[in-house]
Amino acid sequence: MQAPNSLRDLHHENIFRKGDFFILFGELFGRGYANGLVSEARNAGMTVVGITVGRRDENNALRPLTAEEHAAAESNLGGRIFNVPLMAGFDLDAPEGEPTPTDLLANMTLKSWQHDKLDWAHIEKCRNVGIKRFKDSVAKVMAELDGLIPDGANAIFAHTMAGGIPKVKVFLAIANRVYKGRGERFLSSRALLDSDLGKLLLMNFDEVTANSFQYLIEGSTAIRTRLEKAGGKIRYTAYGYHGTEILIDDQYQWQTYTSYTQGLAKMHLEQIAEDAWKQGIKATVYNCPEIRTNSSDIFVGVELSLFPLLTALKKELGGTWAETQWQACRALLLEGQSLEELLHKIDYYNSTSVMKSFRDFAAWPMDNSAELADVMIGTSDAITQMHKNRSELVTDILSSLVLEGTGPLMFLESSNPSAPVLWLNHDIIAKRLNFMHKEN
Repeated sequence: MQAPNSLRDLHHENIFRKGDFFILFGELFGRGYANGLVSEARNAGMTVVGITVGRRDENNALRPLTAEEHAAAESNLGGRIFNVPLMAGFDLDAPEGEPTPTDLLANMTLKSWQHDKLDWAHIEKCRNVGIKRFKDSVAKVMAELDGLIPDGANAIFAHTMAGGIPKVKVFLAIANRVYKGRGERFLSSRALLDSDLGKLLLMNFDEVTANSFQYLIEGSTAIRTRLEKAGGKIRYTAYGYHGTEILIDDQYQWQTYTSYTQGLAKMHLEQIAEDAWKQGIKATVYNCPEIRTNSSDIFVGVELSLFPLLTALKKELGGTWAETQWQACRALLLEGQSLEELLHKIDYYNSTSVMKSFRDFAAWPMDNSAELADVMIGTSDAITQMHKNRSELVTDILSSLVLEGTGPLMFLESSNPSAPVLWLNHDIIAKRLNFMHKEN
């Protein structure tokens, strides 16, 4: 792909209604993109059903939800949850009685990890165990789901799985240096990816973020075939990230957060959608903008791309409501600090030669650099210090707006999707938000 395939126009068609089904393939946790899509499905009157990734017991064995956990999860989703653990990835899988990949990583230290080697034949056995476990669980869920959805109904399968970082102490220390370190604490992302630890990370990212989408498409074949035969429409959606167009020098230009180590898995996710599309399966990966979530907060600087959304709201003919968002953001800054000065810092940040060098779409995902860390983390720290309270940030407001805008964009586009991979940039999000809040 040579350039982003961006959604530019607002769509208003909606084929989904009461009696249709929305299946969330991933658990609903806290703040995140899935909430916006679930909200749209509820508003359309669709029957919402979901899954659980399960929980780990004291021995790290995967288990279903307890009755109390199950009830809380169903209440949060607003629909039935199949209590079959669907934890993607293989970091805690192994043949019976043998060590898991996480067990192998436990011996790594900050002094040794770059030289420590893994037994790749054993890792492959663990991966195969994890894949079989996951596929078997998908089959159980689909068998139950097949009995719920009547002939002729429409259905959306919404894939939300991502991540795959093994829970080992050494990686937390490494991550702090790769994603938060500068100066003497800076660590090259390339050093991580060239190590056996990094190679294992990439394999697990691929299983969680990308291959689980493939298993969903394959596992739902019988349901898809039956519903389509009776006239139903089946759609698959997935959340991607591959940079975002934001306003730079009053033009929408592509930029990205670096170093996004999950980038290769996200590109594989796109390929899975493209392959499905060629087979007549309407699967679309929506590449969404950077936001702050519980999982993204480790990536210091990822939030800097959010601020130009304020300018986009006005550029896309925002009225009183758009001005209200500006005022809400102003109210979070310290006395003597202005929103205009904050945006000036962002403009300067995006104009630096360092940041320009990373706006290379064909080279994505690029490795980080010490110069990048200095500029990005330094700018992030400076802007955070402009706020009254570090727990109440402008980016919280802007993240909520992005979630509010992407939900209906994805939902309505899925009625008649135009491509297997689409970018939702600041222009279309601002247009959607302004349309939703336009004055009568």
